Amino acid sequence: MKSDTHDQTRSSQHGSTVYLTSICLVATLGGLLFGYDTAVISGAIGFLQEHFHLTGTMKGWTAASALVGCVLGVAMAGELNDRLGRRTTLIGSAVLFLVSAIGTAVPTTLTPFIVFRIVGGLGVGAASMTSPMYIAEISPAGIRGRMVSLNQFAIVLGMLVVYFVNYFIARGGDADWNASTGWRWMFGSEALPAALLLVLLLFVPETPRWLIKQNRNGMARRILARINGASQADQEMIDIESTLRQESESVTQLFTPAMRPVLIIGVSLAVLQQVTGINVFLYYAPEILKVVAGTTMDTALLQTIVVGAVNLGFTVLAIWTVDRIGRKPLMIVGAIGMGLSLTAIGIAATFQVIGTWLLIFMLGYIACFALSVGPVVWVILSEIFPTKIRGRAMGIATLSLWIANYVVSQTFPMMDEQASLVKMFHHGFPFFIYAAFCIVLVWVMITLVPETKGKTLEEIERHWATDRVSR
Repeated sequence: MKSDTHDQTRSSQHGSTVYLTSICLVATLGGLLFGYDTAVISGAIGFLQEHFHLTGTMKGWTAASALVGCVLGVAMAGELNDRLGRRTTLIGSAVLFLVSAIGTAVPTTLTPFIVFRIVGGLGVGAASMTSPMYIAEISPAGIRGRMVSLNQFAIVLGMLVVYFVNYFIARGGDADWNASTGWRWMFGSEALPAALLLVLLLFVPETPRWLIKQNRNGMARRILARINGASQADQEMIDIESTLRQESESVTQLFTPAMRPVLIIGVSLAVLQQVTGINVFLYYAPEILKVVAGTTMDTALLQTIVVGAVNLGFTVLAIWTVDRIGRKPLMIVGAIGMGLSLTAIGIAATFQVIGTWLLIFMLGYIACFALSVGPVVWVILSEIFPTKIRGRAMGIATLSLWIANYVVSQTFPMMDEQASLVKMFHHGFPFFIYAAFCIVLVWVMITLVPETKGKTLEEIERHWATDRVSR
């Protein structure tokens, strides 16, 4: 009994890491569904092409249609986050995931399939900005990068899980069965994690910063005390309230001279994360490996699992290093590695150096992305915007991200289909374009983005005001 009392006193003084971690893990399920929903198409797209007799353009639309929903989801989620809260928005996302999983498993024509993919995209778009923002707002500064990176870990874990699911479903029948039925099980399998997220979200709190913004200070302080301990909670309450008093709640604040650089940085990083080509590999990996590397569909799906495993492993490394090494070094080194890997992929595809070499270069690209641009962009986006308008600001940046994602996903099959007309590039043409954007990303990181490692959200916000004065 004495020991229990001592543990409770210590928890009230220093906070509970277990409590914080459990909350963040529930929020990261939104990331897991994000990864699951977006990557399920990779194993199914070939069967969908056969079932619905898709052209290259329609194949791109079938793969990218969910991204239209993502764009709409982000456009709505910014306002919902600021008005209804982060937790409520995540609950809405979970409902959309569940509806989409069931809806995409049953259609007999392409149109309803596309409609339910867009419904799932609404959930992905909302969750993609809300999960990292929720985690950033509830986590202490010293481990915030690590905790937000858990969301990227969950995204790639969701991708890896669905790669396994796709592989084992595809092995459950022959090509005809997969073209008629197998792909339905691939999409329907998402219903289980979606239902789990919906149930668990009922047991997590709202973020203290949003509660303070709503003048619910008592509840906010209780949550901060459980996370950081009573004395630290008091100091954080003072800092948050002070910062909120100095903020305008209008989204036009983002276009003032003080905040304009922040918006430019956020949108630039969001777009560059996508136009450096990551979702080409996540959505079309089996097709690339089957067509360019000359493997069978079975082998291509198995190799896609290896891609997912490398993605997961290097994301774990990023979680371990982001609060030690910092955001800028990881991003710069990772972008350089991605550019070199993409150039190698382009050369290998151009000269038809197929097989193992192409897979090695692809894994090198995935490793560099997972170590840096994948998780760290979300960390930076969740940190740099003012509290009062963080939801809408994140919405603008994430909206830009999903528009860029749609453009890449829609145009890759079209470029790849037309690449034979450009004989000197052949299948390598798209990869040289993505490599060029890696150079742009390195420049942006070196010249525009400040280091945010170890700083509270309030300190980061004050940095922009100080930076404007110094100029």
